[in-house]
Amino acid sequence: MQPLKLLVRRLLESLEFLGNPLPATDRAALEEALAEADEAKASERIQRVLDPHCLVGVSITPEARVSAAQGPASAKLLQHGWRQFLVKVDNRAGVTSALRVQSEQALPLHGSPAAKLDDRWLDLKVFDDSPMPRTLSGSRLEYRILQLYSRDAGKRAAVLTFDVGHGTQDIGFRADVTLTFDGEAAAPLTLGVRDENGQPTMAAFEIRDRQGRTYPSQAKRVPPDFFFHPQVYRYDGETIALPPGSYTIAVTRGPEYLAETKTVTMTGKRQSVAFRLRRWIDPAKLGWWSGDHHIHAAGCSHFTKPTEGVEPKVMVRHVRGEDLKVAASLTWGPGFDHQKQFFTGAEDVGSAYPYLIRYDIEVSGFGSHKSGHLVLLGLKEQIYPGGTSKDHWPTLGLNTLRWAQKQGAVAGPAHSGWGLGVASNELPNYLIPPYDGIGANEYIVDVTHEVPGPDGRAVPAVDFMSTADTPLIWELNVWYHTLNAGFRTRISGETDFPCIYGDRVGMGRSYVAVDGKLTYDKWIRGVEQGRAYVGDGRSHIIDFKVTNVAMGRNGSELRLAGPKKVQVTAQVAALLPETPDGTIVPYASQVTWMGGMKSSVETMSLKPYWHVERARIGKSRKVKLEAILDGRPAGKAEIVADGTLRPIAFEVPVKRSGWLALRILGTAHTNPVFVVVADKPICSSRRSIEWLQQGVEQLWGQKQKTIAPAEMDDAVSAYDHARATYKRLHAVCTPDEVSAPP
Repeated sequence: MQPLKLLVRRLLESLEFLGNPLPATDRAALEEALAEADEAKASERIQRVLDPHCLVGVSITPEARVSAAQGPASAKLLQHGWRQFLVKVDNRAGVTSALRVQSEQALPLHGSPAAKLDDRWLDLKVFDDSPMPRTLSGSRLEYRILQLYSRDAGKRAAVLTFDVGHGTQDIGFRADVTLTFDGEAAAPLTLGVRDENGQPTMAAFEIRDRQGRTYPSQAKRVPPDFFFHPQVYRYDGETIALPPGSYTIAVTRGPEYLAETKTVTMTGKRQSVAFRLRRWIDPAKLGWWSGDHHIHAAGCSHFTKPTEGVEPKVMVRHVRGEDLKVAASLTWGPGFDHQKQFFTGAEDVGSAYPYLIRYDIEVSGFGSHKSGHLVLLGLKEQIYPGGTSKDHWPTLGLNTLRWAQKQGAVAGPAHSGWGLGVASNELPNYLIPPYDGIGANEYIVDVTHEVPGPDGRAVPAVDFMSTADTPLIWELNVWYHTLNAGFRTRISGETDFPCIYGDRVGMGRSYVAVDGKLTYDKWIRGVEQGRAYVGDGRSHIIDFKVTNVAMGRNGSELRLAGPKKVQVTAQVAALLPETPDGTIVPYASQVTWMGGMKSSVETMSLKPYWHVERARIGKSRKVKLEAILDGRPAGKAEIVADGTLRPIAFEVPVKRSGWLALRILGTAHTNPVFVVVADKPICSSRRSIEWLQQGVEQLWGQKQKTIAPAEMDDAVSAYDHARATYKRLHAVCTPDEVSAPP
């Protein structure tokens, strides 16, 4: 009796915690039973109270075979809600493993074909969180809590199968119990949501009950709601059905908005709740338009049929709900043949200005992807000549870039840091990466090439590098080195949703300055021209200029007759909560880790890779803004991250041709302004050239085996061209000048 009494106490505590306590009369009767000295009478009285609440009785034979039978509890469920039942366990084998339950109407049984989605209306779980033990106790008698969720109202039937480990089900399907449920209808909650101007809008709603469970249940969601999100996206006036109970509703709309939270108590009748959202910043009003050049509508976390994914109207909803003005939905390997139908060579018809979505291509899962995935934006034709799908593409990335640039596309490597990881937190650093991944690997070869553009004139093979979705040291290091070598590749921010980041679209963003009315084509041309800053949307560096030459305008080039001090100006804002988020470690900090010290080198490789908390100075509410000259700090200022947009100015001495940018390391980075002194070309670091030269050899060792025989001559020629280019640049570069940080 002692174990049984303890388990009954835990059961009562758990039911209270779950918001489903036993009736007061039953609780009183149980207290009397627990106080009973006669063990046989105590056991009988406990069962008399608890058995009526049991939906199923489970018997475990001495041979550890499991059978199940329906119990006396009323089989009533809540539409879009959870209900708790008891399971009585007669454990004659004394097993101490976990009691498990499965159903073909929920997740498919091991080894059985997946049921059709329409048949999967149920979610279920044996509650094994504290204070309940995770496994059976081995006692002859105990009770467990079974949680059931119904997607639907009305009559529904399900087969529940119980076991205590593989092979423990009894013969003849006796471990199965067939139950017919009545689903009680939930009441609609109308969601009112207005933006800062009082206009109806789309937002992200995260709804949780008192136990922290999300609604609608993530396990049973269908588009436009994703099972891998706690949030759902709803427009003003749309509804969510909720059963009676108390709910906390948190509303967000991307990083430029402040979160709002309200509590609602549902009574079983139609109700409504209204939100008026507030911004802390609006870059679009200042001419800077947010965008994410790398999201997907198929593959990775997408569900039901990941190779098919979801329709454009679903992705548009997510884009609007995160206040992301421009999004490139990239068709790629797994879903290529299904998703290619949505490519039109223009903005999708589901776009609702200023929220624009267009389908383009990521070379991923086919072609040259082993040398580094490629993002191709603004294509006129989506399929490489010679086929109708993805199976005939070039294995040399440069050949794909030639085809894209001939169309006038804007192109660059995706998730740049993969394959470029090194054990250093310095920028720049001179460790040679393995070049064994799918990021900006072949980039160090491709960047040396020019290829024919739409009019036949030579254009750079690579327009931009992707940032904000891989460790920033790995991304920025290779970019800094190529800038030091005189190349003018720009950067753009991406999320790679829902592959690297499944949380939300727009976790990595570019803010592009656009003249006149926003269009997708104007936005990607701004990326091409470097008229953008990138980051997580929680920090902003607006109107960056060097002596009145604006970033991304007229080639981003300032020409000086000789060495001179230049004025660096911008408007800067960031927003940090007053209290640090202990789960995100600032890059400048060290944290205790498994009894030792985890350095900032290691924290660089933890998600989220870019986040304003990474830039926090100690426990203050400040971040550090730096002027970067040829990859190294040349000026700095501490900015209070209270959301206020402030003007900043630096005076930076420039001795020779180079490049200047602004950054808040970990959260925001501008594109460069190129400073040409006395008509000398930019080639500011022989060490960078040497790093690139060694990189080409390392890259060739890794990637030559990925090249098809028919393209081997092209590959040898491309790599030889890169070697010759870097050799020539090394000869003309002046020796490195290393100055102390300011």
